[in-house]
Amino acid sequence: MTLLNPSRKRVLSAIALTTLTLSLAACKSDTASNTGTSTTTADTTTGDSASTVEPTGVLVIQESADIPTLDPGTTYDTASGQVVENLYETLVTYQGNSLSELRPLLATEWTEGGAGTEYRFTLRDGVKFHTGNAFECKDAEYTFRRNLVTNTSDSGNWFLSESLLGTQSNANDDQGVTWQKITDAVTCDGQTLVFKLPKADPAFLAKLAYTGQSIVDSAHAIKIGEWDGTEATWKAAVGKDITGSPLAQDPSGTGAYKLLNKTATAVTATAFPDYWGEQPSIKDVILQKIPEQAARLQAFEKGDADIVETGGRSIIEAQLTDKPGIAILDDLPSTSAFGISMNQKISGKAAIGSGKMDGQGIPANFFSDVDVRRGFVAAFNTPQYIEDVQKGKGEALNFLLPETFPGYDASIEAASYDIDAATEYFKEAWDGQVWDKGFTVNVSYRAGSATAQTGMEILKKNIETINPKFRVNIVAKEWSEIIKGSNQGSEAMVMTGWAPDYADPDNFVYTFYNSEGYYNPRINAKDEQIDTWINEARSITDTEKRNALYADIAKRAIDQAWYINMPNQPGVLAYRDNLQGISLDTFNPMLSFATGTYWKDLSKS
Repeated sequence: MTLLNPSRKRVLSAIALTTLTLSLAACKSDTASNTGTSTTTADTTTGDSASTVEPTGVLVIQESADIPTLDPGTTYDTASGQVVENLYETLVTYQGNSLSELRPLLATEWTEGGAGTEYRFTLRDGVKFHTGNAFECKDAEYTFRRNLVTNTSDSGNWFLSESLLGTQSNANDDQGVTWQKITDAVTCDGQTLVFKLPKADPAFLAKLAYTGQSIVDSAHAIKIGEWDGTEATWKAAVGKDITGSPLAQDPSGTGAYKLLNKTATAVTATAFPDYWGEQPSIKDVILQKIPEQAARLQAFEKGDADIVETGGRSIIEAQLTDKPGIAILDDLPSTSAFGISMNQKISGKAAIGSGKMDGQGIPANFFSDVDVRRGFVAAFNTPQYIEDVQKGKGEALNFLLPETFPGYDASIEAASYDIDAATEYFKEAWDGQVWDKGFTVNVSYRAGSATAQTGMEILKKNIETINPKFRVNIVAKEWSEIIKGSNQGSEAMVMTGWAPDYADPDNFVYTFYNSEGYYNPRINAKDEQIDTWINEARSITDTEKRNALYADIAKRAIDQAWYINMPNQPGVLAYRDNLQGISLDTFNPMLSFATGTYWKDLSKS
């Protein structure tokens, strides 16, 4: 995924603390045992029992972001995902508002065998694509093979490839990826789809619920010029950019809505009359790109839009609370984690000044001393941040894992704001040199992000209060510049975050804490014990054992102090009060960040 783009999904900029409260991902299925065979059975609803009530009305959603793609194979952002999840369907989806219970969707049941290395999915009969083509096993087989072939880090297929092929890379980057491995990993046995994994993956079912694993109409895709699914042509399709593919322009899914039109400023979908399940209540859905926040809010208050991107809690509380016709759903579960990272081997000169411990800069390895890191952590006033930025909502996190996720142990005490402790840490750091000589460090925040700026200002004030020789210079930069600097290792400290690809703790823990994860190579952090625990947790299916390992990792991570953990931020959603189907009982944060549910489950009075 593209690094730190607010409209993308995995890596979130600090501005997302107020503007992006919800994210698309998948849900985790708890597996009680790592041996034997287990079976999960779905409801067996078919089109025969679908409602015959004619859909009516229009749902209007206004946002600032455009829709980069409608091709599931490369959908990896919230804006695209909210459309794709309604045009297409996955094999499994989440049960109600749960992050841990899955139910079948295009499958009717599945069995797990081979100690977690084989999954067999019985597929639903009587399902049609928007073209009128019948849904068959070959479509699912084609979909997953295509995802493995075209896999790039800018799609959600790297984690599918990791499960099925044992690598995050495609065949261009890993010569071990062969056509034979791909075809062995995904096959059809009649109308049963079979996955074979090189080793057990406790998050595999959760990954299949991710929107990017939606099933495409293979006959239609091949007809309009997509990869033909054969060995003869697969190498030419490896790693291909499919953002603007023929399928992105002319989608055909099994979802309750089909595309009517897509322009640079709007996407329009309408209820699919041959949908296999119950017909939606709302006939048409229009997503409009309205960059100006004031224009969105005006349309919302007038009732010309049902849901808009508001700008976050502060805007909702100041401008929309108690307004006629507007309902507010608060205290929504948080599914993101944010932190201020500390780079232990800073490249370049911009962040380190003199490059020496002389009060005019810092050595490049300044943050390699754990007492420096602990001092910065203890100097951050989390309660003040919660009050000033989050209007009193939220609590300190002990781990960069959402507290709503399996594996988060709330009994572990989070690092606390303690100036006295910070003072003692700094006195010990670098054998007393930090305290005696002082330091000057340049840290960055995203230009225009009030949340990131406030967080850095809180840190600066407290650090400089401890010792007059301490200086923290905060610099506003364009996000693209921070991205580049983070990748090159030239940023000393950055506030950033992560939203889930799928609802399994590994997606956060590996990302933030493993030496081969996303962040640690960028901040030059490594702990062999943490690596060992993470790798063990991601290879077993016993939930109790995994949770115990994550608790151990959390405790050791607090001691290592690689990050200043930002508090969790409960979400808040404003919507027109004549829109039904949005509630805490039904809201699932792994679904659309605009509604928290499928469009088909909404209605208007």
